Amino acid sequence: MKHSLPLAPQFYVTAPQPCPYLADRVERKLFTGLQDANGQALNDALSKQGFRRSQNVLYRPACTDCSACISVRIKIANFKPTKSQKRTLRRNADMSRGAHTAWATDEQFDLFKMYLTSRHRDGGMTDMDVFEFGAMIEETPVRTRIVEYHQPAEHGGNALKYACLTDILDDGLSMVYSFFDPDMSDRSPGKYMILDHIEIAREMGLDYIYLGYWVAGSPKMDYKAQFSALELCIGGDWQPFDIQTPTYDIPGSGNDKTILEQVSNLNLPTVS
Repeated sequence: MKHSLPLAPQFYVTAPQPCPYLADRVERKLFTGLQDANGQALNDALSKQGFRRSQNVLYRPACTDCSACISVRIKIANFKPTKSQKRTLRRNADMSRGAHTAWATDEQFDLFKMYLTSRHRDGGMTDMDVFEFGAMIEETPVRTRIVEYHQPAEHGGNALKYACLTDILDDGLSMVYSFFDPDMSDRSPGKYMILDHIEIAREMGLDYIYLGYWVAGSPKMDYKAQFSALELCIGGDWQPFDIQTPTYDIPGSGNDKTILEQVSNLNLPTVS
């Protein structure tokens, strides 16, 4: 007789460090490693519970004094583009999409460095070299694609303008990291890639687009709240985003459960 038991990964907590989104706050993360054998099942299960993947690690905020970071996703069936988003699609009508195995290229790295230099000059990824970039793209034990967007070049051929590292989950697509040519900013490439991923998910019969974390009060994250059919993971449950709610952040409350309680309440996949 076979018995199915919960997968039992080890969980850890990072040391407190300055928050990259809100001034005068500190962040702390709960995280676990992904192994090849059960990586896909664990990524599927924990993504539904507010976790995010970075290479072979899954993490979720576990801050004691703040609850501003909230995992968000778009419910495909209920999504309706705004007039502005329709214009964004039209402005990018000349883009051609290609989805490839997660393999880093020099063209991607050049685009990545242009993006960081222009948009995140003071960020922690600015000093990444080509080998670290390769690890970010290629070190994945789950189903991952690098989605590239090319524009016809002036003298023939195509030029890479946008790219997104995307995980394929059992119920949706998780946009792990996207970057683009800063000279194309007037076309709203970040929003366009989300809109196009919604179309990809529809073609694949998937239900959601996972967008990572939305932070109330952070200008860097405002664009996520502009998408209809947005759902927020609050206390482990997904609920529709209500733009009328003054704030989803409750300073001082943070996570009211101990790390042990948080881990014990996770729904983990089973192994036979």
